[in-house]
Amino acid sequence: MEQPAIGDAFGEMIRDAYAVRTGIGPRPLAGGRLPRPVIEVIERDDGLINGAPADHYLDEPDAWQPHDHRALRLCRGHVLDIGVGAARIALELQRRGMAVTGLDTSAGAIEVARKRGLRDTVLSTVDGYARATARYDTFLLLGNNLGLIEGPERAPVFLAALARLANRGARIIAQGADPYGTKDPVHVAYHQRNRARGRLGGQLRLRLRYRLVATDWFDYLNCSVDELDQLLKGTGWHLKSIDQRDRPYYLAVMEQDH
Repeated sequence: MEQPAIGDAFGEMIRDAYAVRTGIGPRPLAGGRLPRPVIEVIERDDGLINGAPADHYLDEPDAWQPHDHRALRLCRGHVLDIGVGAARIALELQRRGMAVTGLDTSAGAIEVARKRGLRDTVLSTVDGYARATARYDTFLLLGNNLGLIEGPERAPVFLAALARLANRGARIIAQGADPYGTKDPVHVAYHQRNRARGRLGGQLRLRLRYRLVATDWFDYLNCSVDELDQLLKGTGWHLKSIDQRDRPYYLAVMEQDH
């Protein structure tokens, strides 16, 4: 069987989702004139395959989860939206008159974010951008993007990069998900397998696939609040507050140590 080409699978998916929603640009067709739904396929390293419609990356605020709205009320100053995707959050901040920069490693996502009207975008990793002269008051990791801290090895490096981009008194607003409430035997077994290998239970190893393209494999962390608190120790950041009103999802606000 052919292996998928490694490339910007997320970007290709977002371009097609944008084309299907707006009618602008070429759309994937199901053997005729009807556009097919754009599906995000996530493959986990234990063989699990999950698929979900990609259209939610383009959602307007009336379709958001309650915690998204509460997160925006916590933003202040100059905002860096990390993993901006199709810019659903950043565009709303821009509409509200806030200074917001969207950062993503996907060229396709940045292209769509700009087409949708986001003025300030950066195509880079967090580490690469940490060498820039820009400084921020709020770092956003929404849409479950707390996962971008990856795990115990990566978290201190990621947080150090944000510290280099931070104004005094800056905060991180991140949305995470506690994975441990599930009784699904597939997920419970995965948590046990991870721990046996010296990893956190919810430390996912994933790749995204779309049509003929896949991303490289990457770590993505779902963790409990207690695990997050432990990951922050010694990084120069601490938990300021936790909002768990939409369990198992939570909003974590982190601030720099004085």
